Amino acid sequence: MKFEYAPGATPIDLDEAAGLIPAHLTLQSELDEYEEANILEATEWLFARGRGDPLDERFIHVVHDRMFNQTWKWAGKPRRSDKNLGVSWFEIPMRLRQMLGDVRAQIEYRAYPPIEIAARFHHRLVAIHVYPNGNGRHARLMADLLLTDLAGERFEWGRGSLVAASDLRARYIAALQSSDAGDCRPLLKFLENQ
Repeated sequence: MKFEYAPGATPIDLDEAAGLIPAHLTLQSELDEYEEANILEATEWLFARGRGDPLDERFIHVVHDRMFNQTWKWAGKPRRSDKNLGVSWFEIPMRLRQMLGDVRAQIEYRAYPPIEIAARFHHRLVAIHVYPNGNGRHARLMADLLLTDLAGERFEWGRGSLVAASDLRARYIAALQSSDAGDCRPLLKFLENQ
C-alpha cells in the first residue's frame, strides 16, 4: 500500500506500515474508511460507558488503542521513532506527564475557561505527538472527553473532515501552528466559529 499524506500529516515509516492489520487494503481511501469505522466504534464505546479520566496517562493510551486497534498493531503504544512533528520519541513519557500536571493545575486554579483548557490540552497532546499516527484524531477525541467532563459539551471541530486536504484542515493546521508559536487565539477562534 502506498500512503498519501494530507498537508500536516505524519508520514508512516516502513516498520510502522508493517503494523497494518487489514492486509486487503490497497488504497489510502480504503485505509481512511477503515480507520474511521474503528474510530466511530471507539467513540461510541467511550461516550456509552462511564468513561475514564482524560488526564490519566494509561487511559490516554487505552483510548488510542480503542480508536485504532483494528487497524494498527501498534495502536495505543507510544512511537519509537522521531517524526516531522512532535518531541523526540524518548521524551514522550516525561512531556506527557508534565502536560497532564499542567492541565490539572489549570483546572484546579481555574486559569482559563473550560473551552480554553480543553483547546490547550488538545494542542499540547498534538504537539507531543505520542503515537506513530492518528495523533490529531486522538487529541480531538481526548479534548472532547475533557470538555465533556468540565462543561458538559463537545467541540464541533469545524463540522467537517479534518483528515482530508481541505480549506477547513488548512485553517485547523494554521491554528495549531500559531499555538506552537505561543498564540492560541487562532485555535480558540477556529473552535468558536463552528
